[in-house]
Amino acid sequence: MLLAVVFGLAYAARSTLRLIDDGTVCAKTGFWVNAKLEGGLPVGAGVEASSSQANLCQQDPSFAQRMAGVGDELTWGLFAAVALLMFALLLKAIVENGPFTDAAARHLTRLGWVVTLGAPLASLVTGWSHAWLVDSMAPMVGIDMHTDGPLELVVAGLAALILGKIMRQGVAMREDLEGTV
Repeated sequence: MLLAVVFGLAYAARSTLRLIDDGTVCAKTGFWVNAKLEGGLPVGAGVEASSSQANLCQQDPSFAQRMAGVGDELTWGLFAAVALLMFALLLKAIVENGPFTDAAARHLTRLGWVVTLGAPLASLVTGWSHAWLVDSMAPMVGIDMHTDGPLELVVAGLAALILGKIMRQGVAMREDLEGTV
């Protein structure tokens, strides 16, 4: 639980600082990889680009660019904080009531839903924020919508959902058996 709280506070502090800070916002793009561009890269005003594997940096970012920077850099931290919180609640339910109880099954199912839906959502937010941020600095690149992050976590989330359903059925069968005896 402590780790989930630390991750949550770190996310809140970091995102708040990124939103109110007028410092540089940077994003990488591989749009110009191996390109031989005469006269530099065609980027927006106030943007510095370094190398053909462009690292774009906006010197005086708008609030929308700062928001996109937060979405690009910190979305997975928020996902980790929420997943750790759900895992801590699952462990607490197991310690208090035992592993094969309705409370543990409910918490496992909730964890499964958070991971199953949260991983693709975090991946989309990260990818779209990055794409918009690059487009705001170098409009000729265009917006390349993609996902960015490990979608293999969906399999773990689905496994937790299935295991939670199996545990609920087992709890119901045990209660029926106890009522019969």
